[in-house]
Amino acid sequence: MSKPMFPALAQFVAATAGRNMTKAAYVAVTVGVLSMVLLTVDQAYQTAHRWVDVLLWICLGYFIFEWLVRLRHMTRQRRLALYMSSSAGLVDALGALAVPVALILGAEPGTAWLLSVLWVLKVVPGIPGLRQLRRVLVLESGPLVSVLVIFLMVVFLASVAEYFLERDVQPQTFGSVPAALWWAVVTLTTTGYGDVVPITPFGRMVAALVMISGLGVFGLWTGILATGFAAETRRDNFLKTWEAVSKVPFFAALGPAAIADVTHMLRTMDLPARTMIIRKGTQGDCMYFIAAGAVEVDLPGKKVQLGEGAFFGEMALLGNNMRGANVSTTKVSRLLVLDLVDFRVLMARHPDLAQTIDAEAKRRALENK
Repeated sequence: MSKPMFPALAQFVAATAGRNMTKAAYVAVTVGVLSMVLLTVDQAYQTAHRWVDVLLWICLGYFIFEWLVRLRHMTRQRRLALYMSSSAGLVDALGALAVPVALILGAEPGTAWLLSVLWVLKVVPGIPGLRQLRRVLVLESGPLVSVLVIFLMVVFLASVAEYFLERDVQPQTFGSVPAALWWAVVTLTTTGYGDVVPITPFGRMVAALVMISGLGVFGLWTGILATGFAAETRRDNFLKTWEAVSKVPFFAALGPAAIADVTHMLRTMDLPARTMIIRKGTQGDCMYFIAAGAVEVDLPGKKVQLGEGAFFGEMALLGNNMRGANVSTTKVSRLLVLDLVDFRVLMARHPDLAQTIDAEAKRRALENK
């Protein structure tokens, strides 16, 4: 197989063909959107209009190039239809075609370039929490839609009530139900612009009820989303801990049910190199399992290296609760931490683990003498 004449260009094209954002794409989005903003500021555009135009065309050229590269790549993989119908494919097509199509259809350049704001959508897939947010919205769609229905009902009922109560005294602002809808939305969202205000006693009573209802509706939405995010966070942490636990040889003999039990008890800790974990003479309230990395135990007259799968800190939990040595990481490490209360529960539920830990503790006690 012949080597490409320009390896750097080949790597750039290969990276662009992927569906993830590249550094060049982030730069193009940032420069393009800022240039579009400068285009709307008359004084700044008059000062540097040539540079603004050039930057906008360069960014547009990059996004067209990116779109064509991905079309070619997906065609070769026979996934063109799937790509073009996906959200990423639609965003790429909009980023490449929106401005040129607007210019071809006769829109003024200043108006056509406003469509470059669509380039911002390209960074959406790179947002870390977006997938989690989407999952929360899907899982909690039922309660969220229910609250939305309540919101719409309150808005409509309040609009009709204010139309009935205020139409004679304020015909310009409450002369129809659609006109009263603006007031209802502003009031229920507790925005309170003050441009439309009931003046009759009963109208103000309705307004007070709508404002209180608004607090309840948005409180429900907030509670549903917060609960959903908390559940997703626990799920992600459980999966990460499960993965780490399954890699520790000490737990290899356990079945799935036992590993799940252990996973609920353990918490993960990611530490950089040369970080002190345990200090000699302090009270011990937990033990540690090494899921990745390595630690160094500073014993009198010697230093012991412990690698992946080993555990330490159990001596204080089995003895007088005082730490007998300094322990620090020697490289980036991921530890699984078992607190004292959970340690005792785990030992009671799994006698075989208790025997293994007790035997290792006795062996280490003999070595340390």
